[in-house]
Parts: sequence; C-alpha cells; structure tokens
Amino acid sequence: MDRKLNLNRAETFSFINPWIRYFLFFFSFLFWVFSLLIVAIGLYAKVQKATDTVRDTFLIDPAVILIVVGVVMFFITFCGCIGALRENIRLLKTFSFSLTLVFLTQLAIAILGFFYSDQTRDTLGKFVKKAIVHYRDDLDLQNLMDYIQKEFKCCGWNNYIDWSWNLYFNCTQENPSSERCSVPYSCCIPIPGEVVVNTMCGFGVQSQNSLEATKSIYPMGCVDRAVIWIESHLLLVGALALGLALPQIAGIVLSQILISQIQDEISSVL
Repeated sequence: MDRKLNLNRAETFSFINPWIRYFLFFFSFLFWVFSLLIVAIGLYAKVQKATDTVRDTFLIDPAVILIVVGVVMFFITFCGCIGALRENIRLLKTFSFSLTLVFLTQLAIAILGFFYSDQTRDTLGKFVKKAIVHYRDDLDLQNLMDYIQKEFKCCGWNNYIDWSWNLYFNCTQENPSSERCSVPYSCCIPIPGEVVVNTMCGFGVQSQNSLEATKSIYPMGCVDRAVIWIESHLLLVGALALGLALPQIAGIVLSQILISQIQDEISSVL
C-alpha cells in the first residue's frame, strides 16, 4: 500500500511550480496586449500624419518610433507567453536575454544622463530650439511645445525671447509676419474664470520689457522649470524609474526560475 502511494506521488510530482508558470504567462500576456496597443497608436498616428500637409521635421518620425517599440515589445512578450505556456526553454531564454538587454540599456542611458547632465541639457536645448524654429511647420512639434509650456508654466527654452528663433515670431523690423514679436498663446498665464481662450494674448510680448511681459506670460524658461520640477518631484521620478524597472526584473527572475525548474524536470525524466 505504501509502495503504491509512493509510486502515485512520484508520477504526479513535478519540479515546475504552476504558480510561477502561469504568473509569468499572464504577466507576459498583459504586456503583449499593451504592445499591440502601442503599435495601433503608432499606425493611427502614421496614417493621420500622411493626410496632413505639415512638414515632418523630426529626424525620426515619432509614429515610427511607437511602431518599432511596440513590435519589439510584441516579440519579447510573445516569447514569454508561449515559452511559459509551452515550457519552451529556448523561448524563455530569448525572453530573459531580451529583457536583460533592455534593462541594461536603460540603466546605461540613465547613468550617462546623470554623469553627463550638461551634455544632456545641451542636447535637449537643441531639440527645443528645433521645435521652436519649426513650430508652425510641424503639428507634432507645435502640440509638444504647447503641452510643455502649459504643463511646466514656462515660455521658450531660456526665456520668452527664444521665440525670435521662429520665422513667424522673429522680432526684427524686416519681419513682415503679423505675429512679429509675439509668443504662442501657450506661454500666456490663464485668466481665472476665462471661458474662451484668448489666442492673441501673446502678441507683441517680445517688444515689451521683461517686467511688463511677465505680467501676461510665464516668466521662466522651460529649462529652469524642468530643473525645479525634477528637484521637487524626486520621489515621483524615483517611483517611476522603479515602476519601470521592477516588471523587467520580475520577468527576468521568473523566467530564470522557470528555466531551472524545466531543466530539473527534464533531468528527472532522463
């Protein structure tokens, strides 16, 4: 009787923990669905942009970046899903290696950004300058600059005079534009209770002195606002970084545990 019971236990025993296996599967499946959503958003943005007449001034189209990121995520999470479901060691190793590579790349970028903060600031400054120069030419850049200035309550990169980099807002006497010496309405300080946004509030601001101008527009440049925001939200920045890193670390650890358990299972059979 005892021998029969032991044989039954031996037949039903498995080195593979079903909780780890199915948790890894659902974990990968969740991000697999998310990757499809990113690809869909990227494709939608690409199709919408194709119908616009505005010029694309990005070195790389943001819609293409979304599609590429989504496809890479799809491949990685697909390996995790099928690898966990089918107990496929090769797919699980691919999943683990890909996640490790992505995590180390992000870590390297974060470290380089910290130690080379001045170069990072200059790079961002060049990007913002490009966004200002092509503000009227590219809808993506226009929306981006408006969003940054509204959210951070800033105007320009260093200050509001930076908007003279733009052909339409340039504050020289030779500029025939009706927007000469102006700044976008996203620079303006909103009036409490205002129902209709006054898009003309930034007209002629660059020709005013700084004290007079800052009564109607945000006085700080976006670079100073960004530094202040980061310094006052270090806990949030750390939480976001941790929230990005933890799922990747969890996926790597779980896949390695499952690989080890599958190998033990194969060894026991052989």
